[in-house]
Amino acid sequence: MKAYSLLLFFHSLFRWLVLSGLVYALWRGIRGWSGRNVFSPTDNKVRHITATLAHVQLVIGYCLYFNSPLVQWFRGHYKEAMRQLPVFFFGLIHILLMTLAIILITVGSAAAKRKTTDVGKFRTMTLWYLAALAVILLAVPWPFSPFARRPLFRTF
Repeated sequence: MKAYSLLLFFHSLFRWLVLSGLVYALWRGIRGWSGRNVFSPTDNKVRHITATLAHVQLVIGYCLYFNSPLVQWFRGHYKEAMRQLPVFFFGLIHILLMTLAIILITVGSAAAKRKTTDVGKFRTMTLWYLAALAVILLAVPWPFSPFARRPLFRTF
């Protein structure tokens, strides 16, 4: 149980790192795209670090997901769980949307890396990362969400 609590702690930490990295990468992307700036080594590092943070978060999230008592109950009682919105949200919707968001970040990072022009790199990174951020914001169990409510900051 101690390992699960440790994973929860790192999950909470990395969610904010991923969001911060994504917002920062978007800011650099929009600024570079609109200003027709050179795609600098710093921009490349931001692109790469954002994708890396997202991948680490995905691994931590999968570890939590497949060891979660709620998800185990969801998988064992699928028909009943489908009628309970919070259980359905965490059992299926959240994991699918977050996986999709990481796929969008990964594809955007790889596509931007392969573009030959600086504007193309900024545009590609910005559009894919923006799509990923939109999916993440949909998949977050906000405190005001009708699907599932969770506090933004957990106390352990």
